[in-house]
Order: sequence, then C-alpha cells, then structure tokens
Amino acid sequence: MEIVRTVTQLKSHAEQARKQGLTIGLVPTMGALHAGHLSLIERARRENDVVFVSVFVNPSQFNNPEDLRTYPRTEEADCALLTKAGVNYAFIPTPDEIYPEPDTRVFDLGSVADVMEGAMRPGHFNGVAQIVSKLFAWVNPTRAYFGEKDFQQIAVIRRMAQLEHFDDLTIVACPIVREKDGLALSSRNVRLSPENRQKAPEIHRILEKSRQMRANGNTVADTIKYVTDAINAIDCMEVEYYQIVNPITMQPINSWEEVPEATGCITVYCGDVRLIDNITYHSKQ
Repeated sequence: MEIVRTVTQLKSHAEQARKQGLTIGLVPTMGALHAGHLSLIERARRENDVVFVSVFVNPSQFNNPEDLRTYPRTEEADCALLTKAGVNYAFIPTPDEIYPEPDTRVFDLGSVADVMEGAMRPGHFNGVAQIVSKLFAWVNPTRAYFGEKDFQQIAVIRRMAQLEHFDDLTIVACPIVREKDGLALSSRNVRLSPENRQKAPEIHRILEKSRQMRANGNTVADTIKYVTDAINAIDCMEVEYYQIVNPITMQPINSWEEVPEATGCITVYCGDVRLIDNITYHSKQ
C-alpha cells in the first residue's frame, strides 16, 4: 500500500489507473477505522481493480468544535488495517492540503438535507458535500462506498453527485455492521465509558422491538413515542430525535400507508457521546 499525502499525487495515481483501463473504488473515511469500514473496503476490492481510501477528519462538516477536537485520530493503526485489507492507496492529507483556501461553495442539497441531521447540525451536510465532491473530482472513481449507518448522508451525497454531474459514478450503499450485542459500529464508540458501552446496545434492541408495532397496527406516532420513551428511560441516554421517514425523500411520514418501507432514524446521546442508528420498517413483518 502506498500512502499519498498530496492532491497532486492522488490525481496522478488515479489518472494512471484510468489510462490503464482499470476500475477504481473509493472509500472516503475519517479514520479511526473499524470492521464497518473494512466491510466497505472488502466490497470495493471485490468490485474494482484499484482501491483508494481517504483518511481525513474534515473540519468543515463539524459544527461543534469540541466534537472535532475529540474525534479519534489513529493514523498508525489505520494504516496497518488498510495494508492488511489490501488497499492500493491511502490518501492521508492535512487540512491545509485539502483547503489551501476556504471552500465557500454552498450546495443546493434540497429537502433531503433539511431534516434530522441537517436540522440538528447546521452546515454539516454542506461540509460533507464539499469534501466528498473534492474527492470525487480528484479520483474520478468508478464506484464510491458509504455505510448505511449514515443513512441520510447517502441521500445527500447522491444529491450532490447529481448537482455536480458525476454521472458515470455509482454510489454504493453498504449495510450497517454491528457488534455481537447489536451496537452499530462507529468510530465514536471508543469514547463510551465502560458503563455506557454496556447500555448502548439498548438503542438497537428497542428499535428492533418497535418493528412489531407496525405489524400490530400501531400508528407511526405511537411507534415514535414508544422508542423515544423507552430509550429516555435508560439512565445516561437522551434521544435527540427519532423520526420515521420516507427513505428516498428523508421527509417524515404520518402513516405507514405512505410508503411500502419506512426508515426510522435516531440520534441518542449516551453520556456525552452522540450515537446514530436506523432501522427499516417493512410493510410485512
């Protein structure tokens, strides 16, 4: 594996691969890699000739300076994992390399970015669009891979790709990878205290239990109330939002009949660690 530090090197390697007629897989990450990231890389390797992985904690998508400061950075361990995973190029730049000048672009991301994370973290999705659009332009990948834990983010990236005319790019959404106890893998999980780490899997357990409510004829509002109340009843946990949405538009639904499948998206503070997860409500359980 080759570690690439500059945009010039990155573009050169990608252009060389394209000239050889090779397909390119891109996996954008913020580092602190775990098995969820590795599942994206494994799929990228299966489906492409060359794999690029970016490792960059992007400051423009953090609206909370403390969250940016405490976000885990583990470059040495990340490089060891990437090498073992068979990655061809790891792009690990500095912020100045990515943003030699401030990126003042504002993307018209539309309604998919207005709700949930977009409402709670103003500017977050515009920052995501800035960094991902740069990576797409520099690497010009055949396919780019993203985890469905960040469910709304994938819709935002699809919208950005449409706006920026990345017409030949396939955006691949990959399933959530979980610990054995159900907790969705996240780089932020390492910040959980031992006690809170024991309680965090309750988020997924309660979401799973709520699936039965649709099958039993409970309303969307009933289901939202059940999930919110059950999680808030756990010491150390506080729901920031729980919304059940149309998985295409990201807009909240009022009744199950509006869509054949709905997605429940949740953000929970477990202590001071912000965890996100989601679940699908099928029309037939």
